[in-house]
Amino acid sequence: MRSSPGLLALTLGCLAAGCALADEPARWLERMNQALNTRNYDGTFSHWHGGQVEMLRIIHRVQDGTVSERLASLDGSGREFIRTGASLACYLPDKRTVVVEQRPQQEPLVGFPAVNDQTANYYDIREVDRTRFNRRDTHVITVTPKDEFRYGYRLWIDDSTAMPLKSQLCDARGRVIEQIVFASLTLASHLSDALFRPEVSTEGFRWVRDTQLPLPAPEAAAPAWSATQLPPGFRMTVRSAQMLPGSPQPADHLVFSDGVASVSVFVEVQQGGPLPADGTPPAPVAEVATLGSSSAFSTVVDGHKITAVGEVPPATVQFIATQVKAQGAAPVGPRGRR
Repeated sequence: MRSSPGLLALTLGCLAAGCALADEPARWLERMNQALNTRNYDGTFSHWHGGQVEMLRIIHRVQDGTVSERLASLDGSGREFIRTGASLACYLPDKRTVVVEQRPQQEPLVGFPAVNDQTANYYDIREVDRTRFNRRDTHVITVTPKDEFRYGYRLWIDDSTAMPLKSQLCDARGRVIEQIVFASLTLASHLSDALFRPEVSTEGFRWVRDTQLPLPAPEAAAPAWSATQLPPGFRMTVRSAQMLPGSPQPADHLVFSDGVASVSVFVEVQQGGPLPADGTPPAPVAEVATLGSSSAFSTVVDGHKITAVGEVPPATVQFIATQVKAQGAAPVGPRGRR
């Protein structure tokens, strides 16, 4: 039996509509990140992390192609973070210190999940509800990992502006381990320069410049550090040398990301101490730390201290740290997948 042209067109139209509906949650994440990166806004939000709640103010401006951001604690600490382009100044009144460092211009002070063509392979993105939040219509989007190597998200995205009004970071059981809730959020056509100046007085403060250094030429690099294995979807996105506070030598800085989650790895020369009487070096001691959604793992490999830090499950930083070796092997998946 031959299908009529009208029936065929209707069938194709239904299939196309189904694909559009399936892609719609991911499109909301794209709209959200575009709004966060291109709009001018001024908002206050509560940040629940590690069992503590902090109120903060975020101001974001794009002017003549330059991004300016200011993140200020509204509670007792008085901490402020001001970013202009690639330069970030961290004002720490409790330490009477200002730390100035360089970071990628596209890396915001407050991060939300971004999607790309590869993300769907490792996360399930769905719209699970449409509800009112803070008197605004929102789309509730979930970003659920398909394995144990990363955390998931629930996001309440404003229907009219595509700005996130609430965000939750969740573990493998769906438990909330970090939450951001906006109490106010205003979009503005103009934000003055005065809004991007610190309120804290820096008189008598110590200024520390955490500089990134170019890596030496390959023939002079000894050794070249890489990961022999990585969780599925993770790849190296940054390789640089960086001076760390209190360290006499630059550390190798590697960043591994799947497009949503990222892990920073620092490789430092282990400062030697006196050997035991028999001359045998002590066995390396692994250190594990978890604070809210952030995990850290340190170990020693070939006389170098390897530290992995990221907003991922503890097992992920441990896996990556133990796979960092002084060799140029290409990263592969934990089951041998390239």
